[in-house]
Amino acid sequence: MLRKIIIVIAVAALIFLAFRYCEFKKDNTTEIEETALIQEQIRNVGKLVVTEGHFSEVLTYKDQQKYFLDMISVEKKALVIVNADVTVSYDLSQIQYDIDEPNKTITIKNIPKEEIKISPDLKFYDVKQNGFNEFTGDDYNKINATVKKNLAKKIEKSTLKNNAQNRLISELSKILILTNTMGWKLEYNGNVITKDLDIKL
Repeated sequence: MLRKIIIVIAVAALIFLAFRYCEFKKDNTTEIEETALIQEQIRNVGKLVVTEGHFSEVLTYKDQQKYFLDMISVEKKALVIVNADVTVSYDLSQIQYDIDEPNKTITIKNIPKEEIKISPDLKFYDVKQNGFNEFTGDDYNKINATVKKNLAKKIEKSTLKNNAQNRLISELSKILILTNTMGWKLEYNGNVITKDLDIKL
């Protein structure tokens, strides 16, 4: 009788241990699957997000050269029509993040800064010059620098950068949706992100 009781207890103990092992293995497998899924989502988000814009302006360029003790001045000038394509891009493959499996937390450590590319097309009209004061490569460099400076100011006042940030947040929200669905937390800048508006760039 005692032997039967011992056998029953032993079998029950083995069943219990087997159940606990399977449960532990299941939890561990689930955690690994969740981590892999999050990493895959971050890889899918990790692309180049590009927002394009177009700007135009008209620029009058003038330059004077003086001769004979400044008694004679020779001027050159041109009307410059500028059409520029501008792109604001984020290379999301450069996102740095950390995965804390025990606490089910994804921490975004760094989001790359935007890259602004200005590609101006310059056309010159009403060009006036003479042999004493002709257009040189230095003049074209000055004009190009002035154009890019003016365009940079226009870009700051426009909605282009804001639109680019909105597209960036839209991409990052895909990570947020996944982490929320799986019961994980997403953190950035020391804050828990619960909605798109919490992502402060």
